[in-house]
Amino acid sequence: SGIAETREEFLSILREGLALSPVGSVLAEESVLGWKEYELELIRDHVGNGIVVCSIENFDAMGVHTGDSITVAPAQTLSDREFQHLRDEALRVMDAVGVATGGSNVQFAVNPDNGERLVIEMNPRVSRSSALASKATGYPIAKVATLLALGYTLDELPNEITGVSSACFEPSIDYTVVKVPRWSFEKFPGTPDRLGTSMQSVGEVMAMGRTFREALQKALRSLELGLDGWCSKASERSADTLRQDLGRPNPQRLADLHEALRRGFLPEEIHRITGIDPWFLDNLAQLAEVEGRLRSYSLAELPDDILWKAKREGFSDRRIAALLQGDEQENLVRQRRVSSGLRPVFRRVDSCAAEFPAETPYLYSTWEDGPCESRPTNHPKVIVLGSGPNRIGQGIEFDACCCHAVEALREDGIEAIMVNCNPETVSTDYDISDRLYFEPLRFEEVMQIVETEQPMGVIPTLGGQTPLNLAAALEAAGMPILGTSVEAIDGAEDRDRFAAILAKLEIPAPDFAMARSVREAKNVAEKIGYPVMMRPSFVLGGRAMRVIYDADEIREFFEEAARVSPSHPVLIDQFLEGATEFDLDAVSDGCEVLIGGIMQHIEEAGIHSGDSFAVYPPHEASTDELAQMRTHAKKIAVELGVRGLLNIQFASLKGRVYVLEVNPRASRTVPFLEKASGIALSKIATRCMLGHSLKEQGVMEAKAPDQVFVKAPVFPFRRFPLSDRLLGPEMKSTGEVMGLGDNFGEAFAKAQLATGQGLPDEGRVFLSVNDHDKPGLLPIAQSLLELGFSLIATRGCAEFLSREGMVVETVAKVGEGSPHIADRICAGEVQLVINTPLGQASRYDEKPIRSSATAMDVLCITTLAGARAAVEGIRAQGEGLGEVRSLQSIARGKSSRSRLAAKKARAR
Repeated sequence: SGIAETREEFLSILREGLALSPVGSVLAEESVLGWKEYELELIRDHVGNGIVVCSIENFDAMGVHTGDSITVAPAQTLSDREFQHLRDEALRVMDAVGVATGGSNVQFAVNPDNGERLVIEMNPRVSRSSALASKATGYPIAKVATLLALGYTLDELPNEITGVSSACFEPSIDYTVVKVPRWSFEKFPGTPDRLGTSMQSVGEVMAMGRTFREALQKALRSLELGLDGWCSKASERSADTLRQDLGRPNPQRLADLHEALRRGFLPEEIHRITGIDPWFLDNLAQLAEVEGRLRSYSLAELPDDILWKAKREGFSDRRIAALLQGDEQENLVRQRRVSSGLRPVFRRVDSCAAEFPAETPYLYSTWEDGPCESRPTNHPKVIVLGSGPNRIGQGIEFDACCCHAVEALREDGIEAIMVNCNPETVSTDYDISDRLYFEPLRFEEVMQIVETEQPMGVIPTLGGQTPLNLAAALEAAGMPILGTSVEAIDGAEDRDRFAAILAKLEIPAPDFAMARSVREAKNVAEKIGYPVMMRPSFVLGGRAMRVIYDADEIREFFEEAARVSPSHPVLIDQFLEGATEFDLDAVSDGCEVLIGGIMQHIEEAGIHSGDSFAVYPPHEASTDELAQMRTHAKKIAVELGVRGLLNIQFASLKGRVYVLEVNPRASRTVPFLEKASGIALSKIATRCMLGHSLKEQGVMEAKAPDQVFVKAPVFPFRRFPLSDRLLGPEMKSTGEVMGLGDNFGEAFAKAQLATGQGLPDEGRVFLSVNDHDKPGLLPIAQSLLELGFSLIATRGCAEFLSREGMVVETVAKVGEGSPHIADRICAGEVQLVINTPLGQASRYDEKPIRSSATAMDVLCITTLAGARAAVEGIRAQGEGLGEVRSLQSIARGKSSRSRLAAKKARAR
């Protein structure tokens, strides 16, 4: 979708829309750009009872997709009369559409000049906003909708929050909820970071506070972007440039607003430029005023009432320290605050503005007078730290591990306390844990929860890098860290220390070194030998990682690395070209090691593990290679003293197995492997963290399954059409799916279907591979011809295949005049693209080919390994995919002896 301001823009959007539409049509609407946007989450039963669960207001004016806008609940700038109009109209819309029962979402545009209202969208189902509304109010929309579908009515269902009212009771909240999206534009170079009508965010956070200002600052701290609240860095932009940037919605809009107010822009002027409601801008101006007052004091001079005011406005200790005069530290502000008796209290989410006491343990912190409602018990308890916002490299896989840990704790009679800030996840459902704290995963907030609850320990190793970053500070503050020690984690993450450990254990690893300058990097690369893998240190998801083939590419890499991770050295590793990569997940109790399973990457080394297809059990690994991996894993786990989950990435080249990376924590692959192997790795690991040995738990390694499981990445390239879809060391996928079959081809075909794209079964295949890959292309091309496809290639590739006796049509390159290959793709004449460029020149020349494939939704494969897998999948698809089976039926077919032993061990 898009906004057309000229005839040319209209025709461009129209052409793309018609090409993408499965029914060959587009919707053209009157523009309401700049109007205010609201949405109501509603639910109704089959007898006509209906309620508004939550009203939500967009911070940004119309023109920015709701998923990319900051949103606030309840709506802040509606009068009661205006809200009642929207409420009545939303219920009438449900009637008109014919919603028999369940949840719906109705979105409105309201003209800020005259109050005119338009319905802009209606979803007769639950939506992303339904999840947000459920977490904001504590009203379980999906659960209630399910019961209504079974025939219950709202008045028959209890409100689980209060325990005394019915589900027909319309929620009323006496706090403010703010959702802030998180983007990953840096992963998709070439895409302008402009926000519009097509959603591009990959995750979001939510925060609760008594005011919009407090909730906003908490949400910004939750984003895992290094923000301590609402702030900005000083820039050299002119006032006119800043005005232009304010008028262009982008992920830095809040920082631009901060700079504008700091530089004296009036809220009235900002409103004219941005369309943001004056109420929100006035609240930001109030925060700016508090900032100004803090800047005029040192910590010793700061009056208690101003410190108290700053905390009520959502300022963190670290942000206050940065604003005060002098070189103040966060811990000094904390000490001063505690000595002055300034502590937050916890309030419970009750859905009724405190009309009834809340029965559910769903809490948020705020700074105000009055009793704390946390009501901790004296029972043994453990805090599980969640994964924070979804982003590329860290997503719902870690949330699954946290939820399983909570289940294990509760099954063993230990109270499980969850801390997280992501409204999209299961861990933030109020009935998953014994107590849920919806808070930023920052030291200040987590430490306050620890001091309130006094748990027996904290588990930071299941939520990915976010909670792991807190482990050392929590341990230093006296909090026991359950499971693998902070020292062991540091031993695996520190490259020099880990290299020493591998050398001691006599385990092979690629040569590596660090460099802080281009000259130093060139010397290191010459010593190690090209190609080398280079990446900035302390980054997630392979950010800016690249394979470097010659010295000319090093300077260009350093320029990007300096932007991504300034002041840190660059890591340079020997690149094992042509190697096959593997992932191993295991659980250790400190002495014994349970190998959960080994997955083989389908793509060769050089593709980020999160972007590679993976198969379990490995389908091309020798018995000796697998034995080496098991031996290495057990040695490493015992040497590090791992208690819990362990992930190791291996590369095998010419029969020798190298260790690439060790993560003594949960990994993205654990949930996939749990489902494929039938082993509850997260639960077993949690019990190991509590001190129970693997022997006590009675767990045994599972036999290799008879079926084949394939993990397939899901990419958002349709949302970023200007970015090249070529895969490499930097992760770009935003999700994954699993395929299951009796053989590899069937499992791969099902996984590819599950991504939403599938494999073609007839038509024309375009082939364009680099010279290095041409010999490997021969069997692929021959198989495609045998399967009934016709082949098309550019001149060099076509001549190579023709010399081997294959019938191949020659097509012009993009720069050789029309009709060229991109034209043929856009005309719908190509059903599959196999393109493997090598080097910067071919990557640039062939990018239009991959862009055309993305625009036309044509499967584009950029590795020979992926092409070989696709051929097997197409063959299996043609022979007919097997019967549908549930995971439960497969698990029942495995040996029950290990499960029985585990059950007896727990009983003992």
